[in-house]
Amino acid sequence: MDDSSRRGARGPAPAAPGGSGVIGIGLAAVLTAALAQGWWQWFATYLGVTLLAVILSFYRLPPRAPGSRRAYIANLTAFSLVVGLCAAITPAPVMQRRAWLFPMPGTRDRCPELGSYESVRTEAALAGLAGRDGAALAHAQDVHRQAAVADCLSVTTTLWLPVYAAGVAVLVGLGAWAFDRARG
Repeated sequence: MDDSSRRGARGPAPAAPGGSGVIGIGLAAVLTAALAQGWWQWFATYLGVTLLAVILSFYRLPPRAPGSRRAYIANLTAFSLVVGLCAAITPAPVMQRRAWLFPMPGTRDRCPELGSYESVRTEAALAGLAGRDGAALAHAQDVHRQAAVADCLSVTTTLWLPVYAAGVAVLVGLGAWAFDRARG
């Protein structure tokens, strides 16, 4: 049989993930946030960008149709919340390291004090080392101070991420709704 007749025929197009894809992306984002320990790592940014690219590339909100208001609102809500979650973990390392991006009032400023306390506590715990090796004691104090500040900032960032995610979700939901209304 001649293969030229088959050249024009196309196989089925690959299926784009629908609701299950959104659930999978949301689960991946939640796991990223749940497994973050210590400093928010730059890998969280990579994961957030990747998840945003996947959801924005493969998921389309179904058009609003008469009688499907409840399903449309459910899809819009799920889409907005997942995009908000992905958008929140993407800048998390920068939010933790730079106060100008997200100041987190009343919580971020306590972290350096906690670092100072941890430095004093390390000095008390290693008091016998002070007479023998002052440089080692100073290094241990610095390492413990930095770890205490990093943990404090990580916890603070994680506590504030839902605020950022909710804000993004509201903006995405309103934007998608307005776009759909203008299109329809």
